[in-house]
Amino acid sequence: MTDDQDGVTFERLGLRPELLGALGALGYEEPTPIQQEAIPPLVEGRDLLGQAATGTGKTAAFALPVLERLTAHRREKAPVALVLLPTRELAVQVSEAFHRYGKDLGARVLPVYGGAPIVRQLRSLESGVDVVVATPGRALDLLNRGSLDLGDVATVVLDEADEMLDMGFAEDLEAILDETPETRQTVLFSATMPRRLDSLARRHLRDPVRITIAKEQAAAGEAPRVRQTAYVVPRAAKPAALGRVLDIEAPTAAIVFCRTREEVDSLTETLNGRGYRAEALHGGMSQEQRDRVMGRLRGGTADLLVATDVAARGLDIEQLTHVVNYDVPSAPESYVHRIGRVGRAGREGVAITLAEPREHRMLKTIERVAGAPISVQTVPTVADLRARRLDLTRASLRETLLDGDLDGFRVVVESLADEFDLVEVALAAVKLAHEAGGAVEDDEEIPQVSFRPDSGKAPRAGNGGRDAGARPRRSAGGPAARLFVGLGREAGIRPGDLVGAITGETGLTGRDIGAIEIHQRFALVEVPAPAADEVIRALKATMIKGRKATVRRDKGPA
Repeated sequence: MTDDQDGVTFERLGLRPELLGALGALGYEEPTPIQQEAIPPLVEGRDLLGQAATGTGKTAAFALPVLERLTAHRREKAPVALVLLPTRELAVQVSEAFHRYGKDLGARVLPVYGGAPIVRQLRSLESGVDVVVATPGRALDLLNRGSLDLGDVATVVLDEADEMLDMGFAEDLEAILDETPETRQTVLFSATMPRRLDSLARRHLRDPVRITIAKEQAAAGEAPRVRQTAYVVPRAAKPAALGRVLDIEAPTAAIVFCRTREEVDSLTETLNGRGYRAEALHGGMSQEQRDRVMGRLRGGTADLLVATDVAARGLDIEQLTHVVNYDVPSAPESYVHRIGRVGRAGREGVAITLAEPREHRMLKTIERVAGAPISVQTVPTVADLRARRLDLTRASLRETLLDGDLDGFRVVVESLADEFDLVEVALAAVKLAHEAGGAVEDDEEIPQVSFRPDSGKAPRAGNGGRDAGARPRRSAGGPAARLFVGLGREAGIRPGDLVGAITGETGLTGRDIGAIEIHQRFALVEVPAPAADEVIRALKATMIKGRKATVRRDKGPA
């Protein structure tokens, strides 16, 4: 990997060659601030309490130290590390990161969450794993079955701990931590630090290193004139969505920021395939190559620069009109620096961010740091794109008409006018001009998704706000449906058990779940009406506190 002169590199953090090789192959060029501060003490075995928002690079901050201390090609069956996190999507993401970083070490990583066949998870545990990445509900289920042995765990990570508490997992976390050795290393990351989380940290962390990633504030009077927009896009649809947005925006020149060299190269190839003149810029290129790329951009023979933050540091491109964050930036301050590249000298610029549905909180954090609203919009449809292309054709024709110098074509129009109506002649000319634009017809609709509901404070499953007898209410996402669950206080059911079962087995989050009533032999729980059938199927197929439950729509008044 190239050693960057301006910042700390992964080599300087003292990581083993297998990890450096994997990071280099993935194109990671320099550690984020949280990685710089967290990796050294974690490698030393210290406990750590980190406050940092989603997207700051937390996963690598705890995954790399775990892998640094892992015996390569280990054969023992019981895991040596346990990562607990709130959702199955995050479990998959973190598990994939461990796989990518630890492939040369033969790291065996198992994601454990609801919605996946438990038989497969049991089989993997029996074969032997090094790292278990789990949601609390499923981890506790496996513990109760005697299938998850935490006796050899050397490191426990609680990722997005505030989210887990909001979802009602406090007692589950305590029960799981009680099954791990007292000598373990404990790592806790959270975007916020509410009092009850601080209390959990005091009970389970020993003399922890405390890290808070400070947010860089823009100096007064320096705010650029930038229109800031975010589009919510599923990860798989990002390349198509980027092309669609660029077609609509028609930038004079734009920088598209990516996280890794690998992503830069792949996206550049994709954009060139769509007819753009895109150039890649990253730390794996020589200075001569970088200079050639910048020359093409400034000379107008390229209109898109796809780059990493490291490579684009210090660039000043006068004709730049758009900055695109292909991923939500790894740190809020990075966003501020990026958008500062447009909107200079009184000119207006545009900043566009492609965000995944789970990144609502990070975008809100960025909004606060940037000190300006970010307008969230849906990805343009095929109809929007066609309308925009017609607008561009109209503008081009208007410009030609204003320029004049059309007499050389008069004879063509007059000869056709003898045979056709003048409007029809004009329509044919417009059609030819439109098709000559070279735009590739794009008939594929991109899935329209939205951020997961976030109505401010998350409902807390374990608090007294979910009183027995509460009436079903309408959530931000529409009407609620009340479900009957045939287990109650007699079976030891708590609100957190129901929240954990639902969020672990479906795509819902704790914020989607409404009032919960626990009675002696049954419980009632509100969920968004459109998801009711999915929740019923999921709960019928899973165990709640080790028991099967009857689940159906409540027959009472809704």
